[in-house]
Amino acid sequence: MSWRGRVAVLAVTIIGVVVVLATNQFLTTRFTENTRNSTQVRQALYSGNLISELQRNSIVPLLLSREPSLIHALGSDDFSQSSQQLIFYVEEIGSAALMLLDETGRVVAATDRNTMGANHRSDPYFVNALRSNDTVFTTFRNDSGAFVFNYSRQIKVDGKLAGVIVAEADLRKFEQSWAGISNAVIVTDSEGTIILSTEPRWRGLVEAEALTVSSAPTAISRAIRATADWTVIPIEAYVLGQAVMRMESRVPFQGWKMTTFTPYASVREKVNGVLALEIMGFAILLAVAFYFASLRARARSVVYQQETAELRQLNDALQREVAGREKAERHLDMAEQTLAQSSKLAALGEMSAAVSHELNQPLAAMKTYIAGAKLLLRRKRPDEALSSFQRVDDLIDRMGSITRQLKSYARKGGDAFEPIDIRDALSSALSMMEPQLKSKDVKITRIISPDPVMVMADRVRLEQVIINLLRNALDAIKASADPSIEIVISAGETAMFSVRDNGYGIKDLDSLFEPFYTTKAPGEGVGLGLAISSGIVNDFGGRLTARNAEDGGAVFEMKLPILGKQVEAAQ
Repeated sequence: MSWRGRVAVLAVTIIGVVVVLATNQFLTTRFTENTRNSTQVRQALYSGNLISELQRNSIVPLLLSREPSLIHALGSDDFSQSSQQLIFYVEEIGSAALMLLDETGRVVAATDRNTMGANHRSDPYFVNALRSNDTVFTTFRNDSGAFVFNYSRQIKVDGKLAGVIVAEADLRKFEQSWAGISNAVIVTDSEGTIILSTEPRWRGLVEAEALTVSSAPTAISRAIRATADWTVIPIEAYVLGQAVMRMESRVPFQGWKMTTFTPYASVREKVNGVLALEIMGFAILLAVAFYFASLRARARSVVYQQETAELRQLNDALQREVAGREKAERHLDMAEQTLAQSSKLAALGEMSAAVSHELNQPLAAMKTYIAGAKLLLRRKRPDEALSSFQRVDDLIDRMGSITRQLKSYARKGGDAFEPIDIRDALSSALSMMEPQLKSKDVKITRIISPDPVMVMADRVRLEQVIINLLRNALDAIKASADPSIEIVISAGETAMFSVRDNGYGIKDLDSLFEPFYTTKAPGEGVGLGLAISSGIVNDFGGRLTARNAEDGGAVFEMKLPILGKQVEAAQ
């Protein structure tokens, strides 16, 4: 597709998105307002039904308190016909239940035969009726968790209390009728407690607690899921994190309030229908555009296939070249490792010449001690002979220590990292180079931290770096009248090891660590020592640097991550 076609498709897409969003906002606002109005009408109807039922039941205790037959029954204790009369009245009036209590609170007549003989003198509707000369309204929860709404009034005979008549208002029938509609409806008393609800588990809770206990009815949940993507009006309430329309109104009775939670189901169905048609129209338009674009692309596919074949050939050639280069790099790595080992062995050969001289002296001394021991044994002086043998044993240990150090240095490092004290590595390196240092009469100054300076490294390779630095320092001070080397080991943010000599310094610092760079005469070195040492230090996570000292000579510094800092960083 050309750039003009892409611009056209992008323009159609942007126009489609703008039209869909504008339509969604306009229709959602309009249909939501209609839904709100219908919900207000329905809420007024619900409230009116409640008030009508309450008012109709409020006059029942007043009428029955003046019924002669009930007054006569309380005065004569003859209640044989009283229950039948209450059953007749409840069918005419439409109350939920009627009860006649005597002055002790005992049920003497009732529309529910199961309550006969029960004592209710501690129940609130009986206590409140005794405290007032008017009809009183009482709400309480029964054992099943539902709220019961009673009107009660005392009955007097000859000016004395004879009993109490109780009429129960049937308000729970409204819960059943409300549950058949998509709204969730609750009625709260003056304290905010839910006394009527389409969700039984909400009764007895405040609104905030109820919405966390149970979601709204299934119809609301379905409506919320269907409209969650396109809601553009302000959210009024949430049911378990989902948006619904919340509306509240006063019920003109004892501070009651009615609250409804209305889903946006009808709104979304209407809006989504219009949006579906719009989206379908734009989709058809884009499909036509893509069809014509595909025809053009099909015409160019032949050219692309030919170019693809050429690119495949070039790619195969490139892969072969890459494979060749990788093979060459592997050979180069092997050559570098071989050169590194050769450099180490060259240093080992140089040290072995001095070590052989170092071993000749103990051998000569051993020969003398053994000859003396023979003579002492012949003269029957075994104690003194044992002393000579002990000296021979000490000399053998000394020679074994020298040969072990040479053997350890000669082997290849295995990259076995372990905690190492730089001070111990320096001691091993100095022991191996002790003959060379003695033969050249070099002054060694050590400034070493009294505490361990621990790093994580391969011991053999670390000793190799230290020996290389010491050998370079020895080569640099060959022409010095008073040759000296200063070794410093310190610990701070990093572990630092430095070697300073009083030689002729470094002429080319930039090329110092490059392979095969050397200032030595031909045959004395190949220029790999510092390059190898720098690579080893980099593998340890550190850095090897060099500089010229202000008062002459060169300074090589090796900085490694200190083991304590590494542990803290890992934690």
